[in-house]
Amino acid sequence: MVDASLPPIIQQMLQSAFYPHPTVEPIQLVQTHISYVLLTGEYAYKIKKPLDFGFLDYSTLEKRRHFCQEELQLNQRGAPQLYLEVLPIAQVGDRFQFGGEETAVEYAVKMRQFPQGMLLSQLFERGELTEALLMELAEVVAAYHLKADTNDYIRTFGEITKIRPAFDQNYEQTEAYIGGPQTQTQFDLTKAYTDRFFAEQQALFAERTQRNWIRACHGDLHLGNICLWQDQLMLFDCIEFNEPFRFVDVMFDIAYIVMDLVVKHRTDLCAVFLNHYIEQTGDWEGLQILPLYVNRQSYVRGKVTSFMLGDPSVSLEEKAAAEQKAALYYKLAWDYVQPKAGRLILMSGLSGSGKSTTARLLAKRIGAVHIRSDAVRKHLAGVPLDQPGDADLYTPAMSQKTYDRLLNLGITLAKQGYSVILDAKYDRQANRHAAISQAQAHNLPLQILHCTAPEDVMRARLQHRTADIADATVDVLAQQTLDPFLELEQPYVKTIDTIRDVAEQLTGV
Repeated sequence: MVDASLPPIIQQMLQSAFYPHPTVEPIQLVQTHISYVLLTGEYAYKIKKPLDFGFLDYSTLEKRRHFCQEELQLNQRGAPQLYLEVLPIAQVGDRFQFGGEETAVEYAVKMRQFPQGMLLSQLFERGELTEALLMELAEVVAAYHLKADTNDYIRTFGEITKIRPAFDQNYEQTEAYIGGPQTQTQFDLTKAYTDRFFAEQQALFAERTQRNWIRACHGDLHLGNICLWQDQLMLFDCIEFNEPFRFVDVMFDIAYIVMDLVVKHRTDLCAVFLNHYIEQTGDWEGLQILPLYVNRQSYVRGKVTSFMLGDPSVSLEEKAAAEQKAALYYKLAWDYVQPKAGRLILMSGLSGSGKSTTARLLAKRIGAVHIRSDAVRKHLAGVPLDQPGDADLYTPAMSQKTYDRLLNLGITLAKQGYSVILDAKYDRQANRHAAISQAQAHNLPLQILHCTAPEDVMRARLQHRTADIADATVDVLAQQTLDPFLELEQPYVKTIDTIRDVAEQLTGV
């Protein structure tokens, strides 16, 4: 039976006769606080509610038409197969029907319907969000961000004066929940962190703007807004109604996915996604600002969930679940930005010795940033990662430039509290000594993992290497040597025999 409290147009859209195509009955209605979504089988239709929340204004028919068009256009960037058209809905007597732009009383966004079980959030809950799929997602999101528009106007949204008000508003709107889903200590320390970040990191915000990382992003890129449909990953339901929510740092978008993985204690999967994403974009510096946005997305999730606690239509059982969920996100917002001790780990060894395989395994285990020299080198030279480099990419000068940037990134991020794995041959004593010297100067723990394997194993690995950004070949290996470790280096060195169980040898690293 149709709910009589629903608007007449929605009541009729719940009936199969409304549609000019076959439907699967019963037609399902999904409500959010800003829209109605009708699931008919092959197609879904979204109707915007006539609301004005300040940050979102759908109060007039013209505004709803405009934002339906915006939703269609913007979402065709990440999910072109899902977003089909905007349809006017006219009224004839007491009946509604598609068509009649001149006499339209409402507008609907028409989309392809996909199985809800193919949302990445549901794949994750079922344990089906694999490392391979997360690496594919990293490439899709990286491509989305690298193609996203930026200009002088969009870049203004990277200014602190545009970013901070939303943070301050979050704290104002959640003071009432202190003593409930969050503690006074969590509230105070979380607010102190963001206050301090805005006060002390003005140069970082300016740098993010100057480097064109403020772009027309998605704005709500959590796992529930990504689906796997027809073997393709679709980024859908982006923010169309509010520019400050969409014109953001690319790390703002990434923070949603990081939050979704970390809150469920899957730092291993987070490391897989984040390292592959940043390798694609070359934006390792973005990790300096990422904690601010993970904090923000987590706090907002806690805030929105807290709002249910004052809703009289929500049952006591649902409120208890909401309080528990909100507490989880408030804790993550606080916990994620607690001071952490950073450290450096250098990989060392000849090509094919298993350095990158070992580094990936370790990165998942300890949630480390994994930076490969092959990626750094190609980003410095402007060479696409999937293309081989020519001789100019491997001159002594270019190699030194690569090692210098690798170490600079490592020190910068380790000082921010990250564990950082610098994945390069580190075959020359000079580069190893530079890393040791810098680590000592900044009081950072350092370890060198020297990977070894018999020459025939290394040759076989290089011969069978496919779909990897590394250019090393068997011929290159034949020309390589590794400077012996001097006495001053020995306390830092741990040898990993990569033809044995590597995981067992990484115990305690």
